[in-house]
Amino acid sequence: MNTDKIYAEAIANEYAPKNTSKVVALKKLDRKAKIPANIFAYTFGVLMALVLGLGMTLSMGVLGNGSTWMFVLGIIMGIIGITGVSINYPIYKKLLDNGKRKYAFDIMQLAKKITEDAE
Repeated sequence: MNTDKIYAEAIANEYAPKNTSKVVALKKLDRKAKIPANIFAYTFGVLMALVLGLGMTLSMGVLGNGSTWMFVLGIIMGIIGITGVSINYPIYKKLLDNGKRKYAFDIMQLAKKITEDAE
């Protein structure tokens, strides 16, 4: 098996003009199924990383007045941030599965039509 040939064909297919609207529609449906999960994961992940960082700076005394209250607040915010970052991926997978399930029938039908037309 010539892997260079397979790789070259895959790249060529990616850049070949897609004159069928079915392929474009299939890509749009695929994007529509995945976009909500991606937007949530990036937004939630960035926010929780910021909460974690703020908690670290408060607990180390870089921000705030260095009192015990700020230290405890920093620890609590750090735990919230760590928890948020830890559950981000499972939530992402759940949202992605829901999106795929929602559009699965349409995507499968369109993919079946495309493969039948190619034969």
